[in-house]
Amino acid sequence: MKTLFASMLLSLFPFLGSAAEKLAVGDAIPAVVCNDQDGKPVDLAKEGAKGTLLVYFYPKADTPGCTKQGCSLRDGWADLQKAGVNVLGVSTDDEKKQKEFKEEQKFPFRLLADKEKKAVTEAFGVKSMVGFASRSAFLFKDGKCVYADHKGHTSDQAKVILDFLASAKK
Repeated sequence: MKTLFASMLLSLFPFLGSAAEKLAVGDAIPAVVCNDQDGKPVDLAKEGAKGTLLVYFYPKADTPGCTKQGCSLRDGWADLQKAGVNVLGVSTDDEKKQKEFKEEQKFPFRLLADKEKKAVTEAFGVKSMVGFASRSAFLFKDGKCVYADHKGHTSDQAKVILDFLASAKK
């Protein structure tokens, strides 16, 4: 009965759900291209093909929770770099807003502007609430997802990733 109700609700309010399945551990990084804050196209499959790539999603640039999440990664940047982690942040903000956010917060990583087609949020199965990506994080190793957090973290996103990597080495 709950499933029937949920299906009916999602059919009435499609923005509450996601058309694509959520990306899961073991899945390949989606082959999708999106512009960064400078308008340069970023091919995620190419970015994540070798090494370790964290793709994190946040609802809206320059809001309290999203700023905490990004600043956690900025403040943990040296340790993330030692661990070999490349980082890409994604929201449905436009390039101008992403550039302002990156510069204001002094983020050392690129921010993707998934505004127009929402191709990245769709490919990752990140639920979109009224046009905003839901907070989540995915870690890829040589093109395969090794960690998927469908709720994401705010003030401790870097620590969560670094703890995961440390536990994976054991």
